[in-house]
Amino acid sequence: MKKKEAAKDMELDPKATEQQAETQNAPEVEETLAEDVVEEKDEAAIKLDEITAALEEQKDKYLRLAAEFDNFRKRTMKEKSDLILNGGEKTLNSILPIVDDMERALSTMEKATDVNAVKEGVELIFNKFMAVLGQNGVKKIETADQPLDTDFHEAIAVIPAPSEDKKGKVLDCVQNGYTLNDKVLRHAKVVVGE
Repeated sequence: MKKKEAAKDMELDPKATEQQAETQNAPEVEETLAEDVVEEKDEAAIKLDEITAALEEQKDKYLRLAAEFDNFRKRTMKEKSDLILNGGEKTLNSILPIVDDMERALSTMEKATDVNAVKEGVELIFNKFMAVLGQNGVKKIETADQPLDTDFHEAIAVIPAPSEDKKGKVLDCVQNGYTLNDKVLRHAKVVVGE
């Protein structure tokens, strides 16, 4: 009788019935879960392979870029050192004909009897030299009757001005000043009126 009651209780107990059904379906559920896990592992492996390939590609690009930059840096350093070593080549080449003229003038001065001819020759050489400097960006700083400008002039003496309009202006230039492409190479040494 106890067996009949137990069977009857099981029929009436819905939880027991569900458990019995789950126990019977458990192998099917486990098999489905196992298939899902395998599929997820396959998808993860595929994604990992894709990410690894992308990482390798980016690493290759980075290495190539680093090598290109290193080559660029070395090339520009070499070009810069070449410019420093040979930067004045153009200027010096333009001065060499003047040196030739000076040599000829010196040899002519030894034999010359006419002082005016020698003077004219030296003036021509000087004018040629100043023209070459001008072509290379060198300009003489103007000082005559200019107001004192400390950016270009260096006052080495102050004397009383001969007239009121000469006060604060350059009266005499002791040493000429020059600029190179508007940058002062040497300040003009001047005497200023007070």
